[in-house]
Amino acid sequence: MLFIFSSLVFLSTYLLLFGFYQLVFQDRVVVAERLAQLSKQKKSGSRLREELQQPLLTRLWKLMWGKLSHLVSRRMSEEKRLYFQRRLQSAGNPGGCGPAEFRLLQFFLGCFGGCLAAAAGWLTGSGVKEAGLAAALGLACGVLLPEFYLSSRIKERRQEVVRSLPDALDLLMVSVEAGLGFDAALVKVAERFKGVLAEEFGRLLQEMKLGKPRREAFKDMAERVGAEDLTAFVGALTQADQLGVSIGNILRLQAEQLRRKRRQRAEEMAMKAPVKMLIPLVFFIFPALFVVLLGPAVMQIMRNL
Repeated sequence: MLFIFSSLVFLSTYLLLFGFYQLVFQDRVVVAERLAQLSKQKKSGSRLREELQQPLLTRLWKLMWGKLSHLVSRRMSEEKRLYFQRRLQSAGNPGGCGPAEFRLLQFFLGCFGGCLAAAAGWLTGSGVKEAGLAAALGLACGVLLPEFYLSSRIKERRQEVVRSLPDALDLLMVSVEAGLGFDAALVKVAERFKGVLAEEFGRLLQEMKLGKPRREAFKDMAERVGAEDLTAFVGALTQADQLGVSIGNILRLQAEQLRRKRRQRAEEMAMKAPVKMLIPLVFFIFPALFVVLLGPAVMQIMRNL
């Protein structure tokens, strides 16, 4: 009996408060919903006006490109899509290109290179066999050119991360030892630094804000970049988190180790420099030097003989 009475009192109070809210704030709720709809329509209208201001050929090209990308995406296997997606993420998603768009770019560049090479062979008067060989070579170059560009972008980004990681770890260590939390120290690094590492730290913080666990966010960042030093740093952080080791000590050890490795790489490159300089010395500098030094003597000898 007491439970029924309490339930009736709760239900009556709820209905009374709901009716009071509807009576007092109904107009404000309707106005807020209407303003939200108007702002949404305004945004969509402005976006539509911007699209309509573009040339007709540009709009048609975007429409056709979207249709072709969707068709290629449906026909791609899951393994291929994941492979190209990882490589594009490691390269920083140049041009906002996805796996399907990248394959389309390879196809069109291959067709263009093959046709251009075949036309060049035909214009130079080559035979059918030579023109076909040139077309095949142009097709291969057109298909492989985006892969070479992607590989060079990945290599440049990894080298930039390796160069800037020790300085970033120094700032992280100083910030943590000064009393900041690890996430706040990451924010400080993302604000102070520029380049690939700062962008990756900013994306890491955004993923953590959206609810991704710190360990998974760091692991995804290491897989996305693919740099060996960053992977080792993430592994050390994960192990320290599991074992409860102080993050400040881990950061100090990792910074010293990465700085030592950077010094060793610089010394290795310095040792390779004389070997690399040997080819231009022998083929370009020495002949010019011999011409300048021995040329007058040779001319004098030939004149006397």
